[in-house]
Formats: sequence, structure tokens, C-alpha cells
Amino acid sequence: MKKTLFAIFSLFLTACNDNVVKTIDTAELLANLDNPDYIIIDSRNDSLYNGFKEKHASRGGHIKGAIQFRCNWFERIEADKFDSFAEAKGISKQKTLVIYDSNSDESACISAEFNAKGYKVRTFSDFISYANAGYPLDSFPHFQYSVSPEWLYALMQGEQPETYHNDQFMLFEVSWGTLEKAKAYTQHIVGAYHFDTDWVEGEAPVYNLANPQQIEQNLLQHGITKDKTIVLYSDNPLAAYRVFWALKWAGVEDVRVLNGNLATWMDAGFPTETKVNLPLPETEFGTTIPANPQINISQPEQAYARQQRGLKLVSTRAWEEFIGEVSGDEHIQATGEPQGAIWGFSGTAPSNVADFYDPDDTLRNPKEIVALWQSQHIQQGDQLAFYCGTGWRASVPWFMTQLLGWQNTAVYDGGWNAWQMTKLPVQKGVPNDVVKPDAKNDAGRMLKKGNSCRS
Repeated sequence: MKKTLFAIFSLFLTACNDNVVKTIDTAELLANLDNPDYIIIDSRNDSLYNGFKEKHASRGGHIKGAIQFRCNWFERIEADKFDSFAEAKGISKQKTLVIYDSNSDESACISAEFNAKGYKVRTFSDFISYANAGYPLDSFPHFQYSVSPEWLYALMQGEQPETYHNDQFMLFEVSWGTLEKAKAYTQHIVGAYHFDTDWVEGEAPVYNLANPQQIEQNLLQHGITKDKTIVLYSDNPLAAYRVFWALKWAGVEDVRVLNGNLATWMDAGFPTETKVNLPLPETEFGTTIPANPQINISQPEQAYARQQRGLKLVSTRAWEEFIGEVSGDEHIQATGEPQGAIWGFSGTAPSNVADFYDPDDTLRNPKEIVALWQSQHIQQGDQLAFYCGTGWRASVPWFMTQLLGWQNTAVYDGGWNAWQMTKLPVQKGVPNDVVKPDAKNDAGRMLKKGNSCRS
């Protein structure tokens, strides 16, 4: 109903506003793909932008050079932040915005909103034909790791959604604690099991990955093998990305993460339940754990030795943690960072990485993150190890490198927590007196902590 009203509103604007929303055809679009005065905006969901195919399209991905902006962001961006938020993405009132979406209601919604704010708007309505004609599209090499509610629902209905080539899958809500303590599992996606992060994490005070034998026992007890497709989601997405990394380290070959959280699923109109689902155990995992040890640097001494050989340690702690003003966690005594660490952006507190999320709590466009990293001299091809306090936040940027197909990236699992327990060199303060880099993502709001974290 809301989107229909937006469509009507857009017609009203066309009738009474001199800044009329006009259409653009394929020839004109192609002629302006590289025109800096044209900003092409993809308003579809992340999965389609990343690389999944539209129905009736022979190829997936987005029009070359297109940025992302979704209609549901408007209500999540504070009014006094909107113009600066848009400008950070290259959107200005001096440029022509070309908006495309295969859903006419979505296209009408976002076009009407931008038009009402005084932007010059054009719409392109023939994306399917564009994709089928072989015109320039971009996509991410491993787009399949991040899935939409629609993809997951199709899987649950017994269909074979794109990139799923299996006959066994399991869906897990991920959070800390046993079933009795798992607040986020009280209401969950229909058919989901609970995944306790303690199944893969060791004891205090470091909380690194547990020993391989213990992890194998826990995974088998809950039905997980290397050959099953495992789909994860969590109220606070940090938990799901942490477990994605742990399962890939262990050797599970096909792991997916629902982009967003339970609210994303419910907003899409899909069902939930409150009953407890218990998985059947398995007896053979199918490979020796860890099958991919290269994606984990466990100990600070290992990280330091690798750093001396060219590894870049990338901090995903909040800026105040990075410069040594706060430790970031009541269980971490010292402040500071490993000597030579680079700030790789983060969030507003130890419980979030808001710089990596869009206003609707889905993952931010990886292209925007790459641009931020380049400003910090973090490049594709570098040897990179992401870290935070105890490993959860670092899993999000590492996941993005996997979407992008980057090689030689890992998580330094021990993080600052383990480093500060050693005598390895430490830095405090602002390196070279630089100003805090702008994440170009200020919508005037802060992500909630959620019910997935250890507490």
C-alpha cells in the first residue's frame, strides 16, 4: 500500500513540479555510462546488485558504475543528514540521477523521494532487456555468500534457488548461550535451529577459536558436516559473520549469511515461530578440521611475526579504541593497538561496525568499503589480517573481502585482547596526528546492540 501511494505521489509530482521525472532509454543510458554528471542508482536489493539474477534475466549484477540507494533508507536517514549522506555517495542536485529497478513501485518510490528533495531524476525501466543484451554489468566474484530473504524462503520451500547445488541444508539463528539463555531464539525463522557461539569459541579471557576436536564434536552433535549447506542469521549480524568465518575455517564448503537480521526477514513478509527445533546429530564431518587454517591467525606472536614479513594488521575497533582513549571492553585492561596497525573503519562502540552497514542494517556496498580502505592504503593483493577486541567485529570486513574474491586475507583472532597480555610493541594516540577518516556513512543513527552478543 505504501509503495502504491509513492507511485501515485510520483504522478502528482510530474503534474505539478517543474522538475519532472522523465525516462531514459537504453541508447541514452549507454551514452552516459562514463559521464560524471550522471549518477546511476540501483534501488534493488543487495543480492541482485551483488550478482544474483533477476527473473527472466540471463545475467546478474548491476549496471557498470551504478551505486546503491534503496527507498526504505529515506525513513531511516535523519532529515538534517540526508544531503550530506547522499553527497558522500556522489549524489548531488547538480547531477542527473538515473534510477533503475525491476520493481516499478520501488522505482516510483525512490524517484518521488529524490524529486521532492529537488534532485534531477530520470528513470530507466528496461534493466532485464539491458542484462540480456550483453551490455556492461558488474558483479562480485562470490556474491552467493550473502543471500536475501527471498532466496532463503525459496530454499525452505524446497526449490533450487540460484547457486544452490545441494540436497541438504540447515538454517541456524546464531547467538551466544544455550537455548535457555538465547534471547534471540525466542522468536525465529520457521525451521531454524539455534547455534551457540560457544560451540566454536574457547574459554576466557581470550575467546579464540576452541581446539579443533572440540569444535568437530560440537558441530557433529548439531548436525553440521562439511557437505551440507549452512545458512546463518543473527539479531546482531556480528554473530553470524563470526560463525561464517569459523565454519569456513573448519571446512564447511557452502556457508551463506542472510543479509540483515530477523527484522529484515519479517519486513519481507516471511513467517516466524517460537517452537524449539533440535537437529539430528551426525557421525562424520567429512574432512580434518581445520581445512582452511590460512584464514586464521590465532596468537599475537604469530601476527607480529607475519607483520614483520609484510602483513598489514587492520583494526576494526572504534576510533576511540584505536587511538587509546578507551579499552573498549570491561574485560580488557590496557588501551592501545599493536604497533603499526592501520585503522580499517568500524562503528560507534564495541558492539557494532556501523561503518559497514546501510541504514536498513544490511551490508554496505563493498565498493564503498574498498574506497575507504584505499584511503588507508589497504589494497587488493595486500596480505591483510583484520582484528578487533576478541574477533567478532573483524569477521564483517573479512566477509566483505570474500564477497570481493580477495586472496590472502585472514582474521587475527586474538585481537587487541590477546596482544595486550604480551610484551609485544604497542602504539597509542593518533598515528602521525591524522584526523579521523570519514566513513561517509552518517545517517544520524546508531545500530542497536541486539541479542546475539556474549553478555
